[in-house]
Amino acid sequence: MNDRRFLVLTELFLPTKGGTAVWFDEVYRRLGGRDTHIVTAAVPDAVEHDRAHPNTIHRLRLRHSRWLRPASLGIYLNFFRKSLTLGWRHRFEAVHAGRVLPEGWVGWFVARLIRKPLVIYAHGEEITTWSRYPRRRAAMRFAYRHADVVIANSEFTQGELLKLGVLEERIRIIHPGVDLERFHPGHATADLRQRLGLGPEEKLLLSVGRLSRRKGFDRVIQSLPGLRQQGLAVHYALVGIGEDERYLQQLAQEQGVAGQVHLLGHVAPEELPRWYCAADVFAMPNREIDGDTEGFGMVFVEAAACGTPALAGLAGGTGAAVVDGVTGLRVDGTDEARVAAALTRLLTDEELAARLARQGLERARRELGWERVAERIGALG
Repeated sequence: MNDRRFLVLTELFLPTKGGTAVWFDEVYRRLGGRDTHIVTAAVPDAVEHDRAHPNTIHRLRLRHSRWLRPASLGIYLNFFRKSLTLGWRHRFEAVHAGRVLPEGWVGWFVARLIRKPLVIYAHGEEITTWSRYPRRRAAMRFAYRHADVVIANSEFTQGELLKLGVLEERIRIIHPGVDLERFHPGHATADLRQRLGLGPEEKLLLSVGRLSRRKGFDRVIQSLPGLRQQGLAVHYALVGIGEDERYLQQLAQEQGVAGQVHLLGHVAPEELPRWYCAADVFAMPNREIDGDTEGFGMVFVEAAACGTPALAGLAGGTGAAVVDGVTGLRVDGTDEARVAAALTRLLTDEELAARLARQGLERARRELGWERVAERIGALG
């Protein structure tokens, strides 16, 4: 598929952290060669990343302005100038926009001027969060409804698009994927567990993601005292950074489990699959807070590909990433007791945990490898 010609507009692209950035990098390196052009943000360490990339990458300074109104106008103009210039110079098959704002709006103008189809990705949380603001909601509604195709990452996101009046026949549900060569069972983990001071019989819970309240990491910490009262020797490791770091540290101290909670920050890319394999349970009992929710949850699929059973919340689109009772468990992330009960089940019922882990791994290998995801996106034209 490396002969495809796409113009891709995405503010989020590796080496920027996050699932969305990973998604676009993984897909378009498989879909196109140098004739696929990525217009994205200039970020630290981008030069080294771009040097070995199969696509042609264009980096822009995308910053909000103190003087322009709206403050994001400069970002839109930079995207538009560069994208239109590329559109005139190259014979692209289609314009793909990584998000509805700003990329979708810019993509709509460019696609119409060069007379090519427009595809916009929808992730879910941007719709639920930005819909609280009338102007943003109107802008999203316009861009989504004028796209030729909208890619929804889950059935939940599809539902949010339908509420905005997007025609169902224009929506395609395509789940994000996982690098099966990188994320797989069998990684060496003894040194990681030793690093945390875990004995052979102690259990490890793992979370990966931005330290944000809606992820539900605080619910896991609140569950630890009860788990230990049941005789479960359990530690909790969190990979990621974010605004809740101090809150989680203080919560662990208040709960008397500071010695069992390990905030690891960023870890080396080669270590991340090993942490998934080191864990007995992957936990992200997410919940919605002020409209902010989880649109899918790529970390659940990474855990599944490593053979680790998962606990997710009920909010948002995590049901597409964790099939309740099949590849993991889902509970109400606002309910501390339900989170604790689900963690207890996964830590004590070895047969259940093994079955969920096996079925999650099978699904990841069958449906969610990046090659399969790229095929589905490429088939859109």
